[in-house]
Amino acid sequence: MYLFTYITYFMKVVYLSLLLLSLNFCALAQTLPVGLLENVEDAYRRQQLLGKDSSNTSYMIRPMFMSDRNNLALDPDTNYSLLKFRKLLYNNPKLHTQIYALPVSWQQQFNSHHPYGMNDGSMVQARGYQTQLSAGIYAKIGPLSIQFRPEYVFAENKGFQRLADVPNGVYWNTPFTSTYYNRIDLPDRFEDGTYSKFSLGQSSVRLNIGPVSAGFSNDNLWWGPGVRNSLLMSNNASGFRHLTLNTTKPIKTYIGSFEAQVIGGRLEQSGVDLKTDPTVPLAIRNELLEKPRDWRYISGIVLIYQPKWVPGLFFGFDRSFIVNRSKMGRSFGDYFPIFSKVDKVGYVTPEGTYSEDAAERDQYISFFTKYVFTESKAEVYFQYGRNDHSYDLRDLAVEPEHTRAYIVGVRKLLPLKKQEEYIQIGLELTQLERSTTVQLRDYPTWYAHSQVLDGYTNKGQVLGAGIGPGSNLQTLDVSWVKGLKRIGIQFERKVNNNDLFYDFSFASADKRQYINRHWVDLSIGTNLSWNYKHFIVNGQLTYIKSLNYQYQWQDSTPPGDYWNWNKQDVNNLHGKIGLIYIFN
Repeated sequence: MYLFTYITYFMKVVYLSLLLLSLNFCALAQTLPVGLLENVEDAYRRQQLLGKDSSNTSYMIRPMFMSDRNNLALDPDTNYSLLKFRKLLYNNPKLHTQIYALPVSWQQQFNSHHPYGMNDGSMVQARGYQTQLSAGIYAKIGPLSIQFRPEYVFAENKGFQRLADVPNGVYWNTPFTSTYYNRIDLPDRFEDGTYSKFSLGQSSVRLNIGPVSAGFSNDNLWWGPGVRNSLLMSNNASGFRHLTLNTTKPIKTYIGSFEAQVIGGRLEQSGVDLKTDPTVPLAIRNELLEKPRDWRYISGIVLIYQPKWVPGLFFGFDRSFIVNRSKMGRSFGDYFPIFSKVDKVGYVTPEGTYSEDAAERDQYISFFTKYVFTESKAEVYFQYGRNDHSYDLRDLAVEPEHTRAYIVGVRKLLPLKKQEEYIQIGLELTQLERSTTVQLRDYPTWYAHSQVLDGYTNKGQVLGAGIGPGSNLQTLDVSWVKGLKRIGIQFERKVNNNDLFYDFSFASADKRQYINRHWVDLSIGTNLSWNYKHFIVNGQLTYIKSLNYQYQWQDSTPPGDYWNWNKQDVNNLHGKIGLIYIFN
């Protein structure tokens, strides 16, 4: 881990050097919002597998930036390319000014029984009907770019049985509140009745100089190689306001290509106060802590390196810190702790205390890699993360599984007889559940924290993996693809918050009478992406069988028979449909 210290200093020098070297060039910095056009992002990733992508990008730092370098023809039927997803409204060469209309997007989803779904940005977990509408304009004035793309969300937000409502919830007293509600701002339900929200959405103001862009943004970010999940940054929550310094394309050097981003931003609370919610059982409300009415500061960094000598191989790491604004200092190290040491021994003071605990902040770090085999039309990827420091290299070597989470995946394209048609197979596994080291030493659940009581969230949703704290997910996706068109089927198995389950079931013997069954969602769904002239349609219909919904079970029959009990399973139908209109 000491190597990381030298890497960070090297990065500072390299990043400043790249900024200075780029002063003679000017780049276009319009972004393709994360998740807005999933089939477009996916089509570009396929071009990389096919060896047709000339941009040399990793696609592991998003949003994507639109420019001539990756303006490939994505669809053989319509000849769509990335730069065609906008319409020129005004052009003044003398003033170096252009104004474009951006696509109009209308996304809708529905849950029949309880909230389900992830990676839907400003949408919230809700039962019933929900819709999101977004549109905007993009202006370029010399090196300055302005993208205004607000979002409006409305949710029917019907009532459903929450964790605090289940019949055996009255027994979930201190262990329940101390490990879950008190350490994360992740409400089961947003408010009572309909929900609506207007936000900046995917808006930004940037100064673009060559391959480097700096400015203010509210964009969703995605860091890492995963398709369904990413450990630190994804589009599972609403975009958050942040200052950013980032590359807009890979920067070539003697040893290979680099991509990077540094951010400092503001995370907001959900506004849901369970301590004053009369629908929450009094026994639980009495155990809830008073959370500070405060926003959190987040700092983050991501760096991607592609070795010159091994085409298709990418290495990367990302790191982030969050701290309540009222607990934050004013030094450079307080604003950018991302450049600090990663071993815990480096924070031990002469008095023997741990200075990082005194700072009352929470950190996350991950290392990832992706290898693209263009001859085989396949890719493999892996991400390994920690949500706590190793004490030193010895600790890392002895217990690398402590506080870890990981994502591993593989994708493969199988050519069909017709040109440009393929069968795409994807498999991805995400593991956030704590390892067995929790029995020996303190082990915080991913995205929850004992000092930053709102956890790793923004407006009540997790910033990282959409499956949420302590959960695991296995995904198998098989699709027919042709350009921007896709028809497929997806199988998933999600284990809901096993950390919470084990905290309950092993808290004491009497609680095991009520909590001793895992909550597992088994789902099968179909997905569709199709484009026709100015329209792009995407849809998904998923059936979910929730086994032991919210860990519920009823006494066995006859008594003492572990395998014979009244099963508390529920059925849920999750539907999504989106329509995008392109001014072309």
